Amino acid sequence: MIKRFIASAVLGAAMLGSHSLMAADFTLRFGHLANEQNIWHQAAEKFKEEVEANSDGKIEVRLYPSEQLGNEMDVINSIQLGTADMTITGESLQNWAPKAAMMAVPYAFRDSEHLHAVVNGDIGAEIEAQITERTNLVPLAWFERGPRELTSNRPIRTPDELDGLRLRVPNVPLFVDTWQALGARPTPMAFSEVFTALQQNTLEGQENPLSLIESASFNEVQDYVNMTGHVRSWIYVVIGRNQLESMPDELQQVVRDAAQTMQEYQAELFVDDQARLEQALQERGMEFVEVDVDAFAEKARPAVLEALTDEQRELFDAIQDL
Repeated sequence: MIKRFIASAVLGAAMLGSHSLMAADFTLRFGHLANEQNIWHQAAEKFKEEVEANSDGKIEVRLYPSEQLGNEMDVINSIQLGTADMTITGESLQNWAPKAAMMAVPYAFRDSEHLHAVVNGDIGAEIEAQITERTNLVPLAWFERGPRELTSNRPIRTPDELDGLRLRVPNVPLFVDTWQALGARPTPMAFSEVFTALQQNTLEGQENPLSLIESASFNEVQDYVNMTGHVRSWIYVVIGRNQLESMPDELQQVVRDAAQTMQEYQAELFVDDQARLEQALQERGMEFVEVDVDAFAEKARPAVLEALTDEQRELFDAIQDL
């Protein structure tokens, strides 16, 4: 009797476990580069919570932070092959959709409000449409990214004060050309090498969002954050079009609604995080310097326009006119 009871209990538990594993009709594998403390991952967790609750368990979302499914390009390729489903991606999409280059063009946006107006308006819709058409990825939501700022060991308020500053930039031709036009001496370098180069005075400055300035401890080798805000950008949460359209309409709507909730949640986290970052860097001894942004933008403009294609330049002008 006891043996039969135990056997029945084990069988029942196995059946229950099997049922729970099979409960989801669809599984979304969501891989991205941010770590678990990053606000992007916190937003992804909100998406998972919303989707699973509002689909009555018909959709399971599996999150893979910290490049567990590979780097950004790896995951995009995996989505296109059907072995992953979602990721967070930005201007890398210009490899397929040239209009996506607008997501990281220096001085395309005057401020955060201008960026929001563009992304939420007709221009944003035009960029999203080309991304979907050319990549088979559907943008579900977008996150604002912290503007890139210039750090240095002397305050810099105008382009003239750059005066040949030895400056690390990513290996992006547009960034190199822009900083040369502004009067600096830009040097492409791997991010992992920047701290040592600043420490040894091989470089005199670097430019990155506040989040990377903090995480890389640049406050230990740089005194000033010059608020150039030279690149304001955003990033998309995308899903494979085939994966999305394989779901019935009501579940597609669940995914889209959850993405909207995720976007709003991330926007709140972003504002709080930017304030926290500024305070944290000030407490660690960095001084924030207001710069003549208009002077920087005006001097950079010829180099920016020269680097853009005719299609991209038309979009840039439309952004500027908004």
